[in-house]
Amino acid sequence: MKINDPIARARNIESFGFEQLGELNGVPLGVVRAPDLDMVSRWERHRDTDELLMVLQGSVTVEILTDSDSHSVPLTAGQFTVVPTGHWHRHKTPRDLIELFYTPGSSEESTADDPRTDPDPTEVDRRGAGTDDRASA
Repeated sequence: MKINDPIARARNIESFGFEQLGELNGVPLGVVRAPDLDMVSRWERHRDTDELLMVLQGSVTVEILTDSDSHSVPLTAGQFTVVPTGHWHRHKTPRDLIELFYTPGSSEESTADDPRTDPDPTEVDRRGAGTDDRASA
């Protein structure tokens, strides 16, 4: 058995970087860190699975798109949301954010203003450790 301290591990990650903490049922479980930023991340979706986003420290607003609408979900430490399968979503204005994520399926990203109209989103692989350049001003 291994004990993980996701907050301590996240403190060494670059801004909007992520690190895999381990696996749960063969799927990466990771943490992302973002300091106080007046920015939004790139759009992301998972065509084949839901995604769990849990704020461990700080706060963030997760914007989730449906077919016809946009929903802002403000989260603070101890709160989480589940992004439904196939929904585009992004992070807005993180404040001292450390977030645990569990993404069992594949990921796509888009830099379009409205990703629902993007004919060619980018397939990304989030497995393993590393930085993530999803942030944009």
